[in-house]
Amino acid sequence: MRKKRLNLAAVLLALGLVGCASGSSENETTTAFNEQPTETVAKTQEQTEEATEAETETEEEKLYSDEMRDITPMQLVKEMHVGWNLGNTLDSSDTGHGPGESPQIFETAWGAQYTSQIQMDKVLEAGYDVVRIPVSWGEHIYDDGKCTIDEAWMDRVQEIVDFVYKRGAYVILNTHHEEWYKTFEDDKEEGKKKIAAVWKQIGERFADYGDHLIFEGLNEPRKKGTGVEWTGDKEARDVINEYMQTFVDTIRGLGGKNAKRCLMITGYAASSSKNNLAAIKLPEDDHLIVSVHAYIPYNFALNKEGTSTWNNDTRDIDELMKNLDELFISKGIPVIIGEFGAMNKENLEERISWVKYYISAAKKVGTVCVWWDNHSFRGNGENFGLLHCNGMNITWKYPELVTAMVEESRK
Repeated sequence: MRKKRLNLAAVLLALGLVGCASGSSENETTTAFNEQPTETVAKTQEQTEEATEAETETEEEKLYSDEMRDITPMQLVKEMHVGWNLGNTLDSSDTGHGPGESPQIFETAWGAQYTSQIQMDKVLEAGYDVVRIPVSWGEHIYDDGKCTIDEAWMDRVQEIVDFVYKRGAYVILNTHHEEWYKTFEDDKEEGKKKIAAVWKQIGERFADYGDHLIFEGLNEPRKKGTGVEWTGDKEARDVINEYMQTFVDTIRGLGGKNAKRCLMITGYAASSSKNNLAAIKLPEDDHLIVSVHAYIPYNFALNKEGTSTWNNDTRDIDELMKNLDELFISKGIPVIIGEFGAMNKENLEERISWVKYYISAAKKVGTVCVWWDNHSFRGNGENFGLLHCNGMNITWKYPELVTAMVEESRK
């Protein structure tokens, strides 16, 4: 994988590719930095991509494979180093729009810039080799009794997946901010039908993709708006386990490469607490990966009213890695920490120290971390932004932090 990354960097350097990206935690307040009209930015990026398309075709073919190799999920995860989330982009929801409308309306609704090949190349050039693409599907589903997904939206999702996949990197594709399933017993049969319908369409669209494309069934399934929203209860945990079984059965039932595609299984709220992790009931299957989100220690990483100093408090990180190893990894079940990060509190050096320890601890047990980038840099929101986009002016806001996590992941 090191050799592949060096080859990728060489290709990008040779082509002179520069780019931009966007990227949030669920309750995020974001700030847009798009001074140019979205249409202008999109047109400029499309023109640039068209100019390089012919040049990159040969290199692109060398960078990716559609093969579904006969390897275990543990072996697959071992090939990865560190990842990045395209947050607050395709995962926008509650926009007031619906199926049949331009995908660009949704993609830019939360302040993100129109996603481009240049943007994704910028991420991969930095050394990230896993890109999680959160997608909210609810506003793109027709009320036709079949949960038919708008074809234009599916096309746009596939286009962005290809930006990463065809560069030889790993892609995690999910269902994100969804309101069309509930985690209550009385709602589960309807939820199962919808989960099966949505994932059947996604699985069919990506049926020919190789093992570098991973499906993640649900994002943070939970009892929204209740007193147990972030802690959970037995009812919800049991329902979620059944949802995960439906997800696996649906993808496996498609056959072909989907019969062996790695699938990510989520517990209650993707919680990192041991009781929620222990409650995960994995389907009988040989190609599963556990998904968990962990912004820890909470007061440093996620609590806006918390502390800006880490003080080398490793207890929560150490406990999480111990639990992941005990419950899953030691039993041959890999884990990907699909969201992690520490929001900016004008404490760059503290965040660098923290991220080095976090990734080092994760590497010791064999898991991979994926930073939550919500392109939010100022204001009172959860400012996890790393890649700053302003038209064609693309920069890493905190390059030292990016370098620290990439280098630590490759030690």
